[in-house]
Amino acid sequence: MSVLAAYLFNTLCNFAIGLLVAKFLGPAEYGRFALAFAVAIAVQVAFFDWLRLGATRFYSERVRTEDPALRATLDTAFVVITFAMAISACLLLLSGVRFTLSNGLIALSLVAAVSNGMFDYNTALVRARFHNRLYLRLIIVKNALALFLTGGGAFFFGSAKMALVGSIISLSGSIITARASLHDDGTAPHHANLAIVKGILRYSLPIVAANLLYLAIPLANRSIVAIVYGFSETGQFSLAYDIGSKAVQAIASTLDVVLFQIAVALHERDGPTKARAQVANNMAIVIAIVLPTCTGIWLILPSIEHVIVPVAYRGPFAHLLTLMMAGLFSQAIIQFGINPIFQIAKRTAPLVGAAVVACFVDVVLIYLLPKTSDASGLAIAQTGAYIGALCVLIAIASLAKPQWPRPRDIVLAALGTGAMTVALLPLREHDPGLVTLAEQVIAGTLIYGGFVAAFDVANMRAIMIDRLRPIMARLGLAPL
Repeated sequence: MSVLAAYLFNTLCNFAIGLLVAKFLGPAEYGRFALAFAVAIAVQVAFFDWLRLGATRFYSERVRTEDPALRATLDTAFVVITFAMAISACLLLLSGVRFTLSNGLIALSLVAAVSNGMFDYNTALVRARFHNRLYLRLIIVKNALALFLTGGGAFFFGSAKMALVGSIISLSGSIITARASLHDDGTAPHHANLAIVKGILRYSLPIVAANLLYLAIPLANRSIVAIVYGFSETGQFSLAYDIGSKAVQAIASTLDVVLFQIAVALHERDGPTKARAQVANNMAIVIAIVLPTCTGIWLILPSIEHVIVPVAYRGPFAHLLTLMMAGLFSQAIIQFGINPIFQIAKRTAPLVGAAVVACFVDVVLIYLLPKTSDASGLAIAQTGAYIGALCVLIAIASLAKPQWPRPRDIVLAALGTGAMTVALLPLREHDPGLVTLAEQVIAGTLIYGGFVAAFDVANMRAIMIDRLRPIMARLGLAPL
């Protein structure tokens, strides 16, 4: 539970810091910041994400003790890639090639990619060991630094560059302060093993390629918006996507950070049959949480915009996020619901095919949809791309005859979401504000939560009771 709390805390802090940066920078400068950070994330995924995936799938407390060569290999690979990137970046920036962003922002985005890659890799190692206190410490230090440095850079300088510098220092600083706790014995570079690299790459490269293609869609669309409509519209488009995706990912990834690790542990201890059953139940939980989350975001969107969105972004924010919402739902189900079927079986190549389809659909829709005066057409194309990828991936997964969630759980999740929607729709017409937002959130949580508790959707009632029993025992209360 502490890992879930830490992960949710991290996502909420990222959410709040992103809003502060958007407010202090304004649409145009935030457009530059968002595009530069999107480049950083794409570079991180391309070059460093295989290390995180390898740690998540193959590292554990047992492996840490019995096979330190795995950690030595991953650490050495990180250093080698960083050094190669530094040389390549210098040559690229000195070549005279012109980019949409300035050379300074490009350079900072590459440094941000390294620092973000280092943070994600090390936190994956910690989570794989179920070292909850250290994980919480890393999260708290990173977000405390980010609040003052990233938010402060935007506030005092009004500069995308200074906000990026703050982000780099906060990510790197959290790892540096915990370097002693992150150390493993027997991980010197000479213990690295090329065979381990090949094994991890066989597993992770298809996932990396698919994730990179999925990231390329919003990155390319932001670049098109910047070229066609300017950086101010890029800021509007970016804030809608960033806030929407962070809100959905906050829920889905918080679940996945524990659920997939449980499936991996079951695979190691009890074999593939138990692991597949766990993945199926995980998928049911993800759908049962993400579906009402996306629906709920749309239902409370007027109040969200009024309460937390900076004035300069209001109007376009709600309009663009509404167009993106179905795509954000599809993206979450792909990443945290369907992909684990292939990951637990170590057959990840089909993921690339679905991502290629997504890119193709995005390009086709951009070409076919009528041109608009804002970025609406690109938001629709992006949504269509992710829906297309989800349909293709489900079809591919079906060919392997995996274990799917119980139809009962999916139907009940849909019915519960429908009941919540019927109850909250009248509130959507009330004057937007903090009071209306509180009423909507409380009512929606009680209605859907009551539905889940009554029908034990995806075994979540049973899971919650199991989690609460030790707490009740420590408090001396009667067991549930």
